[in-house]
Formats: sequence, structure tokens, C-alpha cells
Amino acid sequence: MQKYLTLKEVRSRLGNRSRSSIYGDIAAGRLPKPLKLGSRVYWPEDELEAHFQKLAEAQNAGKSADVMSGTR
Repeated sequence: MQKYLTLKEVRSRLGNRSRSSIYGDIAAGRLPKPLKLGSRVYWPEDELEAHFQKLAEAQNAGKSADVMSGTR
């Protein structure tokens, strides 16, 4: 069963980032867009986790490339 996260839950997972920072990340494409139901917004938990996993993999790939090239 799909779980949906509220803005408060997403803020908590992101280290209590401000609401405006989260919306800035959405506008910049660093976070997926939420679903709007009425006046509230929700993020599908699996979509958010997949996004975080993809970011972590990209970051790790960059670090390993730095190590291979000797820049770190």
C-alpha cells in the first residue's frame, strides 16, 4: 500500500529544512513535485525514496570518479 508524506514529514526527512527551501528545491528540480489534494500537498513515499537513492548514487559516482582521477 502506498504511503503519502506530508510537508512536515518531508521536512523532517530533510533535516528540518524550511518550507521555502523545500519549494525552492522543487522549483529547481532537486525534489519531485508533490501531489495536491485540496489545499494540502503530499509526496508518494516510494517516489521520494527513489529520488533520494538516485541522488546518492550520483553523488557516489562523482566521488569515485574523483578518486580514480586523483583529484581527491
